Amino acid sequence: MTLSYDLYWSFRSPYSYMVTPRLRVLERDHDVACQVRLVYPLAVRTPEFFDTRDPLWLSYFMTDVFREAAFLGLPFRWPRPDPVQREPDGRYPAEQPYIHRLTHLGVAAAQRGRGLAFLEEVSRTIWGGEVDDWHQGDHLARASERAGLDYDELSAAVDAEPDRHRAVVEENQVAQRKAGHYGVPLMVFGAEPFFGQDRFDQMVWRMQAQGLAARI
Repeated sequence: MTLSYDLYWSFRSPYSYMVTPRLRVLERDHDVACQVRLVYPLAVRTPEFFDTRDPLWLSYFMTDVFREAAFLGLPFRWPRPDPVQREPDGRYPAEQPYIHRLTHLGVAAAQRGRGLAFLEEVSRTIWGGEVDDWHQGDHLARASERAGLDYDELSAAVDAEPDRHRAVVEENQVAQRKAGHYGVPLMVFGAEPFFGQDRFDQMVWRMQAQGLAARI
């Protein structure tokens, strides 16, 4: 029996980037299906969330993301440019062309059955530290090709129906909270939420209890 889980994921989340290679290996080696559900980052959904954080939250976060990437053996650098634009005074503008487009492209990729592959290839391009100006040139097109997708076709689909793709994201965000958390990456298996890339092993443990089988 194929096991399935929902994955709530954001292109602005370094931890989403970090968990994705393990999720792809899990799906490659086991009879598991991932239902990719893209969401906007908290900086876009609820930017006031960060106004109430203790100053130590950010300093610890910046220490931890680099340490965790090194621990996992993943290349890592803060994106250039950041997928979420920010004003000099620290405010997040309502218009966010980078993250909105990335998220809608992810929705389109998921609808074509290549969501997880697209997330891995594009997030590596953005977060892996080898690409400056990932939003220009053919960087996203090449990442899409590696994921088995045609970037021009994805872009055309998003351009043709922006409201529909936005509505899918908003539906995902409602479902995410109903599932038990607001952050990413959030994996939901058997109605049980597993928040954070460091809960991957616990989710697999639960799957094993439910008969997780290797692919033949």
